[in-house]
Amino acid sequence: QVQFVESGGGWVQPGRELKISCIASGFVFSDYSMAWYRQVPGKEREMVAFIDPTAARTHYRDAVAGRFFISRDNSKNTLYLQMIELEVEDTAVYYCNTWTPTLGYWGQGAHVTVSS
Repeated sequence: QVQFVESGGGWVQPGRELKISCIASGFVFSDYSMAWYRQVPGKEREMVAFIDPTAARTHYRDAVAGRFFISRDNSKNTLYLQMIELEVEDTAVYYCNTWTPTLGYWGQGAHVTVSS
């Protein structure tokens, strides 16, 4: 069964940093491009960062480019998102999934709250 288990969320002040992780299982992690998504209540889920299977290529939405950094460890089936210079607008639930999310499952997400 496909599973995504996100962790590392929490509350931080604006300008601070946070690193979240996701352990994936139930599929061959190293075969898939992966992505981090985020969602705030009342809005659609949006892609935040993308990484290809070998980590040779990454892509970020404009709002986080230069502040968020996606990485992966295929030996641990783990995806990471390092977030620096966090802004209040980054407050959301962060999810990991394949790119595109075709496997039909979502984890519980990592709740990130940025406020003073």
